[in-house]
Amino acid sequence: MSTLAPRLGDVPDETRQFAVLAGDLLVVSLVVAGGIVEHHGLAGLTDPFTTLETVIPFAVGWLLCAGIAGLYRPDVLTDPRVAARHTTLTALAAVNVGLLLRASPYFAGGTAWPFPLVMTGTVLVVVVPWRLVLVRLFGGE
Repeated sequence: MSTLAPRLGDVPDETRQFAVLAGDLLVVSLVVAGGIVEHHGLAGLTDPFTTLETVIPFAVGWLLCAGIAGLYRPDVLTDPRVAARHTTLTALAAVNVGLLLRASPYFAGGTAWPFPLVMTGTVLVVVVPWRLVLVRLFGGE
């Protein structure tokens, strides 16, 4: 990893920000897809419209909250403490925005108890370590 980290640290900020954004959306989508599989088996992923309808509220929540939190600023991508703090707050807010959207009449599904707890916990357990690994790869301490 020592030969990889310096090269990733030299990636231009704009490229790094876009790559991390794409990775974040992929991770959030995989968490949601994991929930679909948990409840419906792999067959739950066979209808692309239904899968997208489940993922979109959480992706929108992530994009909105990450933008407000400044999650893609260079200091957030290189300082582990700042990354952990901003990512945790973004995840908490984004899951709640996603849950609100999912409970709205515009998306199918709803938010029956204990779904909010499961989503919040799972996103935190997956997204925060993912971001800390990226900080390390980008040359953070």
